[in-house]
Amino acid sequence: MYLSTYDQLEAFCARAAGSKVIAVDTEFLREKTYFPKLCLVQVSFGDEIAAIDPLAIDDLSPLARLFEDRSVTKVFHACSQDLEVILDGMGCVCAPVFDTQLAAAFLGLRQQVSYGALVEAYCGVRLPKAESLTDWSRRPLDPEQLDYAEDDVRYLPGIYGRMVSQLVEGDRLSWVLPEMEALCDPSRIRRAPEEAYLRLRRAGSLTRRQLALAREVCAWRERSAAERDIPRKWVASDEVVVEICKRAPGSLERLRRIRGTDQIPERDARGLIEAVARGQACPADECPKVNRHLRPSPETEGVIDLMYAVLRLVSERSGVATQLIATRDDLLDFLQDRESSPLSRDWRWELAGRTLARLLSGEVGLTVKEGRIELL
Repeated sequence: MYLSTYDQLEAFCARAAGSKVIAVDTEFLREKTYFPKLCLVQVSFGDEIAAIDPLAIDDLSPLARLFEDRSVTKVFHACSQDLEVILDGMGCVCAPVFDTQLAAAFLGLRQQVSYGALVEAYCGVRLPKAESLTDWSRRPLDPEQLDYAEDDVRYLPGIYGRMVSQLVEGDRLSWVLPEMEALCDPSRIRRAPEEAYLRLRRAGSLTRRQLALAREVCAWRERSAAERDIPRKWVASDEVVVEICKRAPGSLERLRRIRGTDQIPERDARGLIEAVARGQACPADECPKVNRHLRPSPETEGVIDLMYAVLRLVSERSGVATQLIATRDDLLDFLQDRESSPLSRDWRWELAGRTLARLLSGEVGLTVKEGRIELL
């Protein structure tokens, strides 16, 4: 059903609040804005599916209360963007949540399995893709668009039930739930402007001093984009920001020498120069640390190759996606500082860390049997 009035929404949410599990998805646009524009919210429980129109309903408080109700599990597929959209558009944090894409990586599917592939694997249904590029802000929505949107939550409750049963049967639910809880952390959903430099492309090429500039420039760019509600790249692209941090221009003239800055308005150009100056003034011991690994020696690379072979074997046997357990950088961290490594804690230690530790101590080895790698 299509809900376009507050009374309809309130009645639906009252019914949904009696369910232990609801499925949720959102449709939004953000190509021309900083904040995502929430255009549709789909919710299903039991035999009911609703397409809720936030462009027609000014007060979404009944839905916000439902999303914040910790007695109701909210099931999403690939929830990170949905949680951000709901936080920005409705001012609430969904909790608890269950992400079927994340759970699938514990159950033998690839780490970032698509919703369509998941529905086909669990329900034997192949979903249409005709509306994948729909402009969800345009009204009215036709029946085909609403059917497509509702399909995004139609199958999730059933998939959730089967996944939980599989996780319980495999004694993995205790592994998954802390990972799900971490998804609801507001600091993970919406990061502080001062952390924006951590997502700057090519930041790995910068020195500590240049990273101090990047921290200030990216924070300024983030606030400027949010204030005007425009994409951050419209203020300054990542490529321009990196070059500014490398050259550290102290004047408008020197800034304009950098290719790509000619279209930046003077007000923004001066804001960039001021941000550079703040970065330059940062005390040396407060500059961000360069968070990149030095290239390992050939001997260390060989050890990591051996560790990765064990990791692949563990992944194959357990059905847990390799990248979810550890990356090659994680293996290097484990090799260099075992105590601080995630592989030394919780389910990762139980699943792979203990075996890797035994490999490094010479207690186990690898061999090949009938063309397959096996542990000795």
